[in-house]
This record gives sequence, C-alpha cells and structure tokens, in this order.
Amino acid sequence: MKKLKRVLIANRGEIALRATHTCKRLGIETVAVYSKPDAASPHVWLSDRAFCIGPAAASESYLQGNALIHVAQRTNCDAVYPGYGFLSENPSFAVKCKKYKIKFIGPSPETIKMMGDKAMAREKAHQHNVPVVPGSEKVYLDHAKALKRSKAIGFPLLLKARAGGGGKGMRVVSDENTFKDAFQEASREAYSSFGDGALYIEKFFQNVRHVEVQILGDGKGNAIAFAERDCSVQRRHQKLIEESPSPLVDNKMRSKLLDAAMALAKGIKYEGAGTIEFILDSRTNSFFFIEMNTRIQVEHPVTEFCHNIDLVEAQFRIAAKADLSPFKKFLTWSGHAIEFRINAEDWQNNFAPSPGVVRSWHPPKGKGVRIDTAIHENAVVSPYYDSMIAKLIIYAKTRKDVIDQARTAFSRFHCTGVKTTIGFHKMLLQHDAFIKNRIYTRWIESELSLNENGAPANEP
Repeated sequence: MKKLKRVLIANRGEIALRATHTCKRLGIETVAVYSKPDAASPHVWLSDRAFCIGPAAASESYLQGNALIHVAQRTNCDAVYPGYGFLSENPSFAVKCKKYKIKFIGPSPETIKMMGDKAMAREKAHQHNVPVVPGSEKVYLDHAKALKRSKAIGFPLLLKARAGGGGKGMRVVSDENTFKDAFQEASREAYSSFGDGALYIEKFFQNVRHVEVQILGDGKGNAIAFAERDCSVQRRHQKLIEESPSPLVDNKMRSKLLDAAMALAKGIKYEGAGTIEFILDSRTNSFFFIEMNTRIQVEHPVTEFCHNIDLVEAQFRIAAKADLSPFKKFLTWSGHAIEFRINAEDWQNNFAPSPGVVRSWHPPKGKGVRIDTAIHENAVVSPYYDSMIAKLIIYAKTRKDVIDQARTAFSRFHCTGVKTTIGFHKMLLQHDAFIKNRIYTRWIESELSLNENGAPANEP
C-alpha cells in the first residue's frame, strides 16, 4: 500500500467507519469530513484528521465536491474514498479528482458517466452480448414520441429515468390510457431528483427476481466475478433484505450470470468494485441486464461472508495498482448469508422516517453474526440523511440455518429512542412465503398486506 499514504473518506455513517478501519489496518492515514450534526460520529474521532464541511443538508456538505477537493488538497491526500451514495457515482466529481491528481477510488469518470446513463449502459451490455430487457434504444422527453415506441414494445411496461436510481423517476404503466400521466410524473420526479427528466422504456415482467453479481476489475480489461446476490425483497424499489447465493439460481444459471457480468466488466475495462444487476424471470429461466452500479454496494457483506474476502480492502489495493491475482483465491464460496437493513422507520406506519436520539442500543453478537453500524447510545439519527442505521448480516451453512440464527439474533436486538424495522424483520422471518422462497420484487406491495398492528393481514 505504499502508493496510498493518506486518503480522504468522503462519506459518513457505517461505510465511512468501515473504510477508516480498513485504512488503519493497511497503514493508510485517514482524513474525515463531516457535517455539523455529525461532529460526534465515530469515523470522525477515529480518523487522523477531521474537517467540518458544512451544515446538515447534504447539498451543503457531503455533496459539495469543491469543498471535498479543497480538504483533500490541503491535507495532501493521495486519494478519495467515496463509499456509496453522495458523490460515489458522480462523474464530475471524479473528473475534479483527476484534475488535481487525487486518485478517485473507483472507476474512471468516463466509465461512471457511461454506466450511469441507463440507456447507454443497455447499449454497452448489448455490444458485449449480455442479454438486456426488451425496450427502447433511446431516451425520451416527449410523451407522444415515447408512446409510439411503447406501443411497439407492448404493455405492461416500465418507465425508468436515464439518470439516478432508487426507484426515482420510475413508473409501471399497464395500458395506453394511463401512459401520458405516468410519463409526465416520472419525468418530473427524475428531473427533480437528478436534474435530468429523460426516460427510457422497458418491457415490464411480472413477479421477477432481482439478482446481481459483484465484480472486481483492474481497469485494463481483466475482471473476476463472485457468486450472485438475491435482492428481491424490496419495497418501492428499495432493497430491504439481500442474500447470497440466490436460492433460485442453480450452478448452470450461476455460470451464465457470472460470465455475462465478466464480459461486460472486461468490455468496458472496469476498475475497482462494481455490481452488475439483472432481473430473473423464473418462468422462462432467463435473465436480463438492467443496470450497473459503479461503486461498492450496501449489501456487499453477504459476498464477503460467503467468499471470505474484504471487498473494501480490495478497493484500496486495486486503487494502489494491485492486479487481480491475489483476489482469485477468494472465488470459491461456501455457506449462505443474509443481510437485513435496519432503518429508522416506523414500519407499522407506512415506513415513515423516525429521526431522533437513540436511547439504548444493544445489537446481537455471536458466531456468524455481524453488525455494520456507526450507531451507539445517544447517537442522533438525523432527518437529513438516509434512514438506514445498521446492517445485520447472518452467515451459516444453509439458508435454513441462517433463518433460524437470524430469529435468535433479532430476539436479542434492542433499540429504543427511535422506531426501527427490527420488528418488520422479525415478522418476515416467520412468514411462510419468505421461508419457502416464494418472493419476488413486488411481493411486499402486492401480497404482504400489513394490518393496523403491522402484522401480515394475509399470512397463509
């Protein structure tokens, strides 16, 4: 790690703390940045130096690329670690890093821009013989032109924003009569969220699974891929639970998924850690590329457990010009892992955000139990940032063993002061459909109707 002596951690929360711990272990000095309400965050006092970069609002602090570059220059940082969210997939910020000869720990600005444009990403996937969801070849700002193409694709279909993600600017359209309103709503939302109202069109598949493949690339056309993750438990396109390997994927399909992911990663000469996402149609046993995330994913710990690899460390080593050969010994996998996202939300009240002060915090411990968090007693959960406050990851020999162990872990998981989704996960772990793997991406909205007490109203 001689090429990286000092790194700016351009993030907050658990991923900033994780990156700081990794740097400490690798002998890399760290510089933290923080907004005013994050002054007491663990990553701040753990870092070698720390600088306040603005008030609570992310737009005035963590999204201020010029301020981050200024701190990195002032402290003679060799690199910037972006984590996930904020500026991690912002090509303009990566360009600024390059301009000032600060290593952006991730892919090139060109790659970020290319794969961040969902329509262009589809085109690249097609060029490298990766199956893509049938849809439009270009994006649209005009609903009339988009409707003409939509008729050719056929309803139902999915409108998706060219930029961004997280379900913003996305609408399912069942027929021609509702197309105009859905298009205009999605376009306005996309523009409000990403400054880009352009939409593209995909054929909508009912009851699909969402699977993704973790890759590492060296930026020179070499790449390796790890066993898939299943992220099908979602609510409004937001992932709630992720697991690896997918209980629906056999070895034959796994081989095809990994080959497709590597073909794309190699074709675009990807550098660092990235994730290639697919939908899986279980009726036809076929899969289709939907997008690529050019950063570390929230759910990467399930891959780490099954492959016994440290993916954040891999990011730093690749940024320091390491080749991929040291990581190939981690390609074999064993066991099963499930990650449960713990959000500060009132899941019995339509998952309303629940900011406040954590009065008590007692996460579970034990073999095969991992908690990734920056939360502690008296920590403040701010309304200005994402509601995720922790990730509970359980690893065991089989999926059944993981579920059994997760039930025990959640029985010992206690948090007061803010409402959380701990109770939701407890409920889900008892649900027959989840236990028997009968879930799909729209399962929660379509079938898991919750009554006034938050319990499943339609439990089999």
